[in-house]
Amino acid sequence: MRFLCITVLCLSTLFSSAQSKIADKTKNMKRFDGYFTFWWDAANGKIWLQVDKLDKEFLYVNSLPAGLGSNDIGLDRGLIGGSRIVFFNKVGKKLFLVQPNYSYRASSNDKNEQRAVRESFAQSTIASFVVDEDEGDKVLVDATSFFVRDAQNVADRIRNMRQGTYVFSEPRSAMYMANTKNFPLNSEFEASITFVGGSDAGRFVSAVTPSNEAITVRMHHSFVQLPDDKYKPRRYDVRSGYFGISYFDYSSPLSDPIEKMFISRHRLEKKDPSAAVSEAVKPITYYLDNGTPEPIRSALLDGAKWWNQAFEAAGFKDAFIVKILPDTADAMDIRYNMVNWVHRSSRGWSYGASITDPRTGEIIKGQVTLGSLRVRQDFLIFSGLLSPFAKEPQNGELYVPETEPMRTAALQRLRQLSAHEIGHTLGLQHNYASSFNNRASVMDYPHPNVFINGKGDLDLTQVYTNEIGEWDKRAIMYGYSVFPATTDETGNLNALLEENTRKGLLFIADADARAAGGLHPKAHLWDNGNDAAEELKNVLRVRQKALANFSEKAIRVNTPMARIEDVLVPVYNYHRYQLEAICKLIGGMDYSYSVRGDKQQTPQVLPKAVQEKALQAALDCLSPETLSIPEKITQLIPPRPPMFYGVGELFSKRTGMSFDPLAAAEALTEYELDFLFHVERANRLAEFKAQAGSVGWDDVLDAILAKTWKTPRLQGLKEEIRLQTQQMVLTALLSLSQNDNANYAVKSICYSRLQSLKEYAQRMKTTDTRGHYAYAIERIEKPKDIPQPQHKDIPPGAPIGCDWN
Repeated sequence: MRFLCITVLCLSTLFSSAQSKIADKTKNMKRFDGYFTFWWDAANGKIWLQVDKLDKEFLYVNSLPAGLGSNDIGLDRGLIGGSRIVFFNKVGKKLFLVQPNYSYRASSNDKNEQRAVRESFAQSTIASFVVDEDEGDKVLVDATSFFVRDAQNVADRIRNMRQGTYVFSEPRSAMYMANTKNFPLNSEFEASITFVGGSDAGRFVSAVTPSNEAITVRMHHSFVQLPDDKYKPRRYDVRSGYFGISYFDYSSPLSDPIEKMFISRHRLEKKDPSAAVSEAVKPITYYLDNGTPEPIRSALLDGAKWWNQAFEAAGFKDAFIVKILPDTADAMDIRYNMVNWVHRSSRGWSYGASITDPRTGEIIKGQVTLGSLRVRQDFLIFSGLLSPFAKEPQNGELYVPETEPMRTAALQRLRQLSAHEIGHTLGLQHNYASSFNNRASVMDYPHPNVFINGKGDLDLTQVYTNEIGEWDKRAIMYGYSVFPATTDETGNLNALLEENTRKGLLFIADADARAAGGLHPKAHLWDNGNDAAEELKNVLRVRQKALANFSEKAIRVNTPMARIEDVLVPVYNYHRYQLEAICKLIGGMDYSYSVRGDKQQTPQVLPKAVQEKALQAALDCLSPETLSIPEKITQLIPPRPPMFYGVGELFSKRTGMSFDPLAAAEALTEYELDFLFHVERANRLAEFKAQAGSVGWDDVLDAILAKTWKTPRLQGLKEEIRLQTQQMVLTALLSLSQNDNANYAVKSICYSRLQSLKEYAQRMKTTDTRGHYAYAIERIEKPKDIPQPQHKDIPPGAPIGCDWN
């Protein structure tokens, strides 16, 4: 009996010892209990991670809580990086972090069928660890190197942007424990990451780093428990306006599509599913960055709250809530939907991103990034339109009273921007057709709706909307409405989309609206109105009025006069986006994202009269009168003084430091010619004329040549602009004639007009512009021997005018 007791005691001691290996290893470290328990080894700067969920899937997300500050490079504060489902798998002393392949699945319950699909496509092992302590169902690993690394590919991003060769510096990187935390459903880790190099640092990097030799940012890692299986995915429909997920389901019946598509949306349930209007079981709550100042803070809150109008239309009461982030909360915590107020060295886009469950499309976290400088661009535009600075603030005034319309308009734009970017994080794509339909969606890009009122003044009272749009309400109804279990959800959703069609609520997204060769007549960026040609007339009237009133009052007292150019840029180019909309009508086609049986618009070539009206409006913008800058303005602009060299978004110049109105006209002309001579547009015009008897490329080209080459002489700078435009048209014509993607019809038309233009130039050589025409003849005769001129580009105007939002 005594021997048995001793044996039991020894076994108990051994068992107790075996159970305490992890405890012994970590006894002098700080413990963080939560989803994955971990310890902080302060003495060695290490994170020891206990993995007790072997082969159990969870969500891994990395992000950038402290960024670079360069709009051009990206890498903003709050940037969401990779988001993936992973699991830990133990093999001997190795622990692997594995990402399964959810792009290919078998939804049946047959395990062998699931295995066959799983083994047919590769998984990704994204990390490995050495097991330090092993207690069977849980292991301890040193995870420091996994967190202290270039998880956001910062070095590659900077190198690809040609901004310098930097490498990750492990000696200058470490865990950032202030934001390393643990919670029941998520474990959060953060590291301070440094890159060294900088001998070839570009100007974008130099502008935002205190020292080129080192760049330090912070990277965040989240391990998150996956949502339960109670979320019901909603089918994706091309007419719905949503982002979505897709995957191949190899267990699909042969009569069904193998590719499955579902929309991305938050989980939202009614407390009373049978009620027409009900409170939510758990409202969707967003938090505004507590570093946002007033009056911007209030404007962003107001715009965000507009979405409650849409959720009310979908049958919810108080289901969308917006709050200020508490000081005790971490903005990178996966549990908080965030609206971040982000600073950069230059203006740029705002955007809305989401962390989404790849299995279902459920949005787990919305992450909005709002660039803080864009509101100042709006204020700059309005300054140029109104030239309001008659005096400086007096006696402690916060602003000049005359600037109140500009301030009000700029804040209203922020409200719309807040709603727009949050809309993305609710699952919605852009809808660029809404401006055609009385600004029916905040998911469009709104150009300032400025007009000349009855008093003859520029009026900003209707510059932006002040509510959610009708399209937005219908879109939220599609994504979030709850249908009783006894009803046909698919039928109800289809009926809603068909009603959208009857209401004239069109949805057209990015690819159709952004392409330089685009052809949709109603989907454009930064346009207004349902008649592009009429709106262009309005925009040009506003531009003309602003230029006529433009003076030194466009800048504040004691501001260097050279900075008038900064304000002039958006005024001179004020019509650029409405001009783009006009050009898309030429060779345009009306169409919709139709599905079989929905009776939407079938593709129709635009009527000849519509295209001719658009062409005439576009050609008017090539006139020297439109392209010239009044001399009273050019005389105001001296060369840039010290500390202001290259500062601001300015016109390109060919005259050194002096202001160059010819180059400004050149850039604006090039902007338009890029649309008019786009090879896809020319090809369509040739085909559409043959098919439908509409305007052809020959008609368009003849009109361009008549409006530019066959015009009477002028005086002074307008004559130089006229001659410059002629040569630029010739450049565009020569380029198109040699474009490999141009069809034979277009090439033959270009050849014919080049020969006619050469004959015309030969007849005109006897005038005192002999050199101009002789140069044109030489270019036509030897197109490959004489280099094509490289024209100046129009200033970007971001965020009103770059590539993406």
